[in-house]
Amino acid sequence: MNESENQIDIQKEEEGEEEEGEEEEEEVITEEDLEAELLEDRIIVWNPKVGSWLYKHGYYGKPVGIRKPKHFNFTRPLELSLLESTYLLSINKLRIKRAISNKPISYEELKRIGELHYDRFTEKFLVYTDLRKKGYVVRPGLKFGADFAIYEHGPGIDHSPLIVHVLSRGVELSPIELVRAGRLATTVRKKFTIATVPPDGTPRYFMFSWFKP
Repeated sequence: MNESENQIDIQKEEEGEEEEGEEEEEEVITEEDLEAELLEDRIIVWNPKVGSWLYKHGYYGKPVGIRKPKHFNFTRPLELSLLESTYLLSINKLRIKRAISNKPISYEELKRIGELHYDRFTEKFLVYTDLRKKGYVVRPGLKFGADFAIYEHGPGIDHSPLIVHVLSRGVELSPIELVRAGRLATTVRKKFTIATVPPDGTPRYFMFSWFKP
C-alpha cells in the first residue's frame, strides 16, 4: 500500500463525523491548484481547499467521510467519480496524475480507464456532459434506481425533479421494468427519464408521466 492509499483509508475510518465551524471567506483557487490523483478507479483531490471549491462550484464529488456536507468548507479530501473527473478534465478545470509515477493523465487516457471500469461509460459520459452543459447539477442516482439525479440548483438547496437512466440504443425495456421504474420515481416524487445516445452523439431524452385513468 502506498502513502496515498494509506491516507485515504485513515480518512474513511472517520466516516460519519461532519465538519463543524463557521463559513470562511472563499479561498482563491488558481489553475495550478486544480490537481487530483488517480487511485485505481478513484480520483482524489487531496487539497481540502480545492475540494471545497469544486464542491461549491457545481457539487462535484463528495468529501471523504462526510455523507451529507452541511456547508462548503471542509477539511477532508474530495473523492470524484471517473465521470466527474473526465468532464472536469475536458473543460480544463482539473489536472490528474497517477499516484505512483506522478505522470499526468490525458483526457483520452482517462476515458479509456473509465471504459475499462464501467459499463456504457462513453454513453453515460455524453449524457452527463450534455446535462452539465445545459446548466444542471448532476449527481449519482443509484439510490433512486437510476444513473443520475438531476438538480436545478443543488442537493440541500432544492429537491431533484428528475432521475435519468441511460440505455444503449436497441436495448429493450420490458413493461415490468418500465412500471417498476415509474413507480419508484413516483414514490420519490421525481420524473423518470430515459436517455439514449444516437450515432451523432447528441443525447435524446424520453420522459414518462404517470396518471390514473
